[in-house]
Amino acid sequence: MREYLLGNVAIARGVLEAGAGLAAGYPGTPSSEIIDTLSGIASRYDIHVEWSVNEKAALEVAIGGSWAGTRSVATMKHVGLNVAADPFMTLAYLGVDAGLVIVSADDPYCHSSQNEQDTRRYAQFASVPCLDPADPQEAKDMTIYAFDLSERFSVPVLLRPTTRVSHARSDVETGEIPEGRRRGRGFRKDPARRVSLPVNARPLHRALIDKQRDIERELESAPWNRLVLKGDVGVIASGIAGLYAEEALANLGADLSLLRIGTYPAPSRMIEEIVKNTSKVMVVEELEPVVEEMVEIVARRCNPELEILGKSSGDIPRAGELDLLTVRNAIARMLGMSAIVPKDLPGTGIVPPRPPSLCPGCGHRAAYYAMRKAFGKDAIYTNDIGCYTIGISMGTVDTCLCMGASITIGSGIRFGGDERPICCCIGDSTFLHAGMTGLLNAAYNKSRMTVAILDNSTTAMTGHQPHPGTGVTATGEDTVRISLEGIARALGAGHVECVDPYNLEESVDAFTRARDFSGLSVVISKAPCRILLRRKGERFRRYRVTDKCVGCRQCVEFNCPAIEFDEKAFINQLCTGCGVCAQICPKGAIEVVK
Repeated sequence: MREYLLGNVAIARGVLEAGAGLAAGYPGTPSSEIIDTLSGIASRYDIHVEWSVNEKAALEVAIGGSWAGTRSVATMKHVGLNVAADPFMTLAYLGVDAGLVIVSADDPYCHSSQNEQDTRRYAQFASVPCLDPADPQEAKDMTIYAFDLSERFSVPVLLRPTTRVSHARSDVETGEIPEGRRRGRGFRKDPARRVSLPVNARPLHRALIDKQRDIERELESAPWNRLVLKGDVGVIASGIAGLYAEEALANLGADLSLLRIGTYPAPSRMIEEIVKNTSKVMVVEELEPVVEEMVEIVARRCNPELEILGKSSGDIPRAGELDLLTVRNAIARMLGMSAIVPKDLPGTGIVPPRPPSLCPGCGHRAAYYAMRKAFGKDAIYTNDIGCYTIGISMGTVDTCLCMGASITIGSGIRFGGDERPICCCIGDSTFLHAGMTGLLNAAYNKSRMTVAILDNSTTAMTGHQPHPGTGVTATGEDTVRISLEGIARALGAGHVECVDPYNLEESVDAFTRARDFSGLSVVISKAPCRILLRRKGERFRRYRVTDKCVGCRQCVEFNCPAIEFDEKAFINQLCTGCGVCAQICPKGAIEVVK
């Protein structure tokens, strides 16, 4: 049977067809739809599905499931693997019981990420296999294979889809989803393999190293590694770059040797074969030169005269995302053929640049406006990861490093000697993910600053997933609703206030009191995401500008996409009725449409 599936949905289908019984993840583009898909059908297939509070928690839940004999998967984006790196690195030593797959989705070009790191490097680092799909079909098939491979060698297996695989749609050949119990036999005590004391870790590390040759031999024959020898010039390509290379060769009418790679450790015998039989090869892969480095090593031994083109030669870009035209032109240049100059898209010269902006009526915009009124332009605003980072145009984002870093960086700036007011901004989901430790650290070490928790009651940027502050689980069941105010007080903040950001005067007053507090203060700015409210059917009132407008442009400084300006202000159809602009207008020229 064939179905037209999104790449991430195909991976979720692979999880089901593999008979997995546990899935845990933290939302992060481009990986989020895997758990979103499984959560909607969890009860139907008797699978435990959860949004965990962060990636480390997700992986550890999956490890527990595997050690209890249940096939388990943990999902995250590439930077999430940094958060999960602590258990991940040791898990490679301790091994798995039932199959354990970690989906770490890479994001070349940083479409929605703070860096472009390559998950294949983590696989090398931890000595675990990594599968690199080229399309949704491979993503589904590799997911199933990954569980088997994990059990065969008692190691976790990484699946590394990239953005264009996770978010592409294509026909996928689906298989049967097994019926029956998905839970394992239960946890079996085995301290020598489950307790990472040094006395156990040392032999387990040697055992992990000893497995590598067998793992490589197994992957050498995997169907996603394919070699065709046709002459003394060749192309070696990995993952989705393999599709680009195949299409580029067809486009150019070039009959070259081609090695497509989909598994890591990479197939060394195939690489040796193409290296021996060519005088020139181009290595095409996204992000790090993982394959290229291996080709260079093999060539030193088998064919020192081989000309290797790729990232080192400058023929393939080291940073950013590849596409068909980039690969086609690189191969064309290698063959002495002409490159295609990309045409300008129509209209690019007349459309003004539009930086990303917070949604019309977003409570974060109102909170930032009040914050600026209270703290001023000279204050330091350390920020975090989430849709609120887009508020950089409000002048309240001076730093953004990684999840949870706003509070700890703010502490560092204070202890580094800066005496200006400091206001750290972090979202509700991010605070629960990695911000609580920073707040505890700030309180314990007597950091004098303000932390603003921008609470919109969802994980908005990745698709409105629930978290412990929302009162529902991934599968929609009611659960405990965590109080951010209670957590802030329990972690040691000396001054805590909750405000409605749409009440501008109260918000400014709250931020002013927090600024003037002599220790660590917290302001929780709470307003549900407007998109979420609209989906729930809430109808918003509209505002309009009256003849009282004198064109002072003060409302424009609020930076709301619903406010336009010619000689006077005008409110367009995007308005969601937050009413903050009416509070800002000094002439009272903005009123509710009756």
